[in-house]
Amino acid sequence: MNSLKYIMIAFVMLSVTACDAQIKNAKTESVKIYGNCGMCESTIEKAGNIKKVAQVDWDEETKMATLTYDASKTNPNEILKRIALSGYDSDQFLAPDAVYAKLPECCQYERVRKTTVKEEYSKHHQNQVMEQPTTQEENQFKTVFDTYFSLKDALVKTDGTQASTYAKSLLAALNVIEMGKLANQEHAVWMKVMKDLVFDAEHIQETKDVGHQRDHFMSLSGNMYTLMKASKHAQPVYYQFCPMANSGKGANWLSMESAVKNPYYGSQMLTCGKTVETLK
Repeated sequence: MNSLKYIMIAFVMLSVTACDAQIKNAKTESVKIYGNCGMCESTIEKAGNIKKVAQVDWDEETKMATLTYDASKTNPNEILKRIALSGYDSDQFLAPDAVYAKLPECCQYERVRKTTVKEEYSKHHQNQVMEQPTTQEENQFKTVFDTYFSLKDALVKTDGTQASTYAKSLLAALNVIEMGKLANQEHAVWMKVMKDLVFDAEHIQETKDVGHQRDHFMSLSGNMYTLMKASKHAQPVYYQFCPMANSGKGANWLSMESAVKNPYYGSQMLTCGKTVETLK
């Protein structure tokens, strides 16, 4: 029995080593992901794995997962978000209730926390967004766009604290997008911009330095424009441009108002810029 045990340990070690060899800049972390059975294991690992970028190994007995990933291309949060979107909670991210409810009965594990990320986000914003919420069938991205506009307004005011708060809310909104419910064109664009949106939102959240926030807002706005072009929205959206931003190279942003209010300079050059496209 002892010899068999040592063989199994050696096999696992060789498997991990082989995985590390395939993934460059490999880092490894252990996290708890809730689930019940072998079917859960298959779904969790499939959701988290990306060839040569991320590898997930989940243990049914301990509920612990080993995340091995290329640190230059992804991070544990991105991996755990994908797993949450497949129906499985971690201590960092909770699965949307609707996705959890669709899991097979044998996979419906006992949920430690009863409030999903989506519900927490809604409570946080119930006094900030006065419009009636749009259903996900109409436009899953409405809350994402609304929060982006709030972030833009905070930068117009040169308010780094408020910008950080809205960036955190934006991350929560991005986290609850259900890819399976997206139209084909939306899904294709979402897969292209998702990681970069999360990357920039995280950087804006992590600092109250408005200059640094504005640097990331440039690329955030570019990807948000791409997403908005592929999505439905009830009102016109104005794609605006400031030639002075980005060290004279220029930078764009999106606004619900046709009047220019520059998020890159605030009151210093509030009306610097122009509308270059109207999205309808």
